[in-house]
Amino acid sequence: MRFTLTDEQRALRADAREFAEANIVPQAADLDRDEASPDSILAGLGERGYAGLTVPEAYGGRGEGMVELALVTEELSAGLMAVASALALHLGVAEIVERFGTDAQREHVLPEMASYDRVGALGLSEENAGSDKRGIETTATREGDEWVLDGHKRWVTNYDDADVVLTYARTGPTEDAPRNVTAFLVPADEFEVDTVWETLGAKSVKSPKVTLSNVRVSDDWRIGEVDAALVERGSATTGINVPARAVGLARAALEDTVVYTSGREQYGGRIGDYQGVRWRVAEMARRVDTARLLTLRAADYADRGRDAARESAMAKVYATEAAVDVTNDALQLHGGVGYTTERSVERYLRDARLLTIAGGPNEGHRDSVADAVYERGA
Repeated sequence: MRFTLTDEQRALRADAREFAEANIVPQAADLDRDEASPDSILAGLGERGYAGLTVPEAYGGRGEGMVELALVTEELSAGLMAVASALALHLGVAEIVERFGTDAQREHVLPEMASYDRVGALGLSEENAGSDKRGIETTATREGDEWVLDGHKRWVTNYDDADVVLTYARTGPTEDAPRNVTAFLVPADEFEVDTVWETLGAKSVKSPKVTLSNVRVSDDWRIGEVDAALVERGSATTGINVPARAVGLARAALEDTVVYTSGREQYGGRIGDYQGVRWRVAEMARRVDTARLLTLRAADYADRGRDAARESAMAKVYATEAAVDVTNDALQLHGGVGYTTERSVERYLRDARLLTIAGGPNEGHRDSVADAVYERGA
């Protein structure tokens, strides 16, 4: 593990922070309140090259790794978590196309994804396929050179802006799971919106339930091997975005708390001078740093080609739960005003609460950590 960032990584982090402070923070409260899509911000990410952050340079991207993704995601999430979510899901689709698609698919799709002229969304989860994707009920039936897809997907983040949805459908017998699911790039306009949920947080980028009925997709838009999509997906690395988003929220909450407690006076002194407050802030800082280090370790393992399953699961559990605790502490230390929308801490807490569920509930990731410890040792 390299505990010191390179000059290039520090410069990237500084650039992402500058972008967030200039373009995201001034709009974040309004976007959240109005549940408005951050279209101009996302377009700016395309212009900045972040929409192709991890896309290979050969396809117009920046060719960065998972450490760089974690750094940029933290900065964007500190501004508005929903922006970081939108970018992460887009890059996750690009990763699958780049790793498992054909040369023709890469050349056709990735350059436009890198510039954000083609936006990707993920169609994976379903009502009966949440944490257990073996329950996928959407089907794809082959008819000559085409596949006919029927079913639904939910939690399709980015759908409102998406051009393509990476859609996972059952193509083999149920008893063959997980080797019975195939992935396809389906035009977003082939879906119909079924439900747009009102959610506790992440309000500005919606994740609706969408359906598809008798949709024909050419075999040219099958991504990866038939029946192998779930297995192939298990080696994806962009999931590091989830703990990185958590780090961004926790850090933003900590920074806001330091500013507030440094200026707020009660009982003749600054509340930041009272030991109870100071110790609580110190604990918040410890958790932010630990979450960041675990996240960067997992990202670094992935960049080195090492098996990062244990490290990624540990980072996901710790960082997301730290984000909930730190943002909750921040609200408490802000007092009554923290419970209002006048301050951002209530939004940080609402957004953080999603992350213990997103990317698979933490209970499943705890099982992954335990499995690795028993198999590989502590």
